[in-house]
Amino acid sequence: MKTISIAGRKIGEQYSPYIIAELSANHNGRLERALESIDMAKAMGADAVKIQTYTANTMTIDSENEDFQIKGGLWDGYNLYRLYKWAETPYEWHKPIFDYARKVGITLFSTPFDETAVDLLEDLNTPAYKIASFEAVDLPLIKYVAKTKKPLIISTGMANIEEISEAVETARENGCDELVLLHCISSYPAPIEQSNLRTIPDLGRRFNVVPGLSDHTMGTTVAIAGVALGACVIEKHVTLSRQDKGPDSEFSLEPEELRKLCQESKDAWMALGQESYMLKTAEQASLKHRRSIYVVEDLEIGDVLTTDNIRRIRPGHGLAPKYYDDVLGKKLVKAVKRGTPLSWDLFG
Repeated sequence: MKTISIAGRKIGEQYSPYIIAELSANHNGRLERALESIDMAKAMGADAVKIQTYTANTMTIDSENEDFQIKGGLWDGYNLYRLYKWAETPYEWHKPIFDYARKVGITLFSTPFDETAVDLLEDLNTPAYKIASFEAVDLPLIKYVAKTKKPLIISTGMANIEEISEAVETARENGCDELVLLHCISSYPAPIEQSNLRTIPDLGRRFNVVPGLSDHTMGTTVAIAGVALGACVIEKHVTLSRQDKGPDSEFSLEPEELRKLCQESKDAWMALGQESYMLKTAEQASLKHRRSIYVVEDLEIGDVLTTDNIRRIRPGHGLAPKYYDDVLGKKLVKAVKRGTPLSWDLFG
């Protein structure tokens, strides 16, 4: 079974789901809010917090050309540069953020969007990297990240089989031995009916990786269903409050929703267990309440067992119901009272 490890935490199908709280731009331009969000993620039970490392200038150019305008969706009316300027996590915040996460005891890593971001994150000794769906086709970036030889998580939103294969091949050829692929629908928020969660186990098998889910749907239902289908990593955007209207707040989990996700994803994983038809420990006490064959009339020695004087009823202290036809017509060798469980020694 494929496993990886991030900051000492093992990740794979035999371990509880690894929950990543994606802060993204929901710091709303305040370092203090970013640190408060780390506290919140830790308190709610997340395994890691993820940020994004870019500036508007490393993402795009400031242009009013039609190509750079956003039409429709949450960010309608922005050009790309203004959106990323609003949403960026300043480079000078990164060290305080990493230091604070280490202080409170939660893993923190980031999504780099260009080589300068990788260099910064290497200086901060990030334990892992994430490649965003939109950058899954940026093979030079994947190559640069893979050469750090750190665990790499790649979101597959929008990518077809060929593009995913190219990303995986690039990562492996350049030194990445610990690889996670996240099934993802790159829509914000994503429609539940287009989730196609059955892709999750196929990702794991097809590419021999640890599979997971980067979920942009509202709520936690899809993420929990993803765990049931084998997602070993769950990534969800989080915010202190959707009322604060950050760039990604509309499809982000609030604190109590994150707590629910962390708990219920672990519950779903525990419920998977293993293929087994053996009696479970919890069932032991219930055995006595199964059906069995009982005498339902007072009978004397020599009486014949009939459909009138024996029945298949609860509880289960008598002979199993499968012997019902076999015992009909048998003569009793002992007298019995109504309510006696039938046993082989009662008849000849």
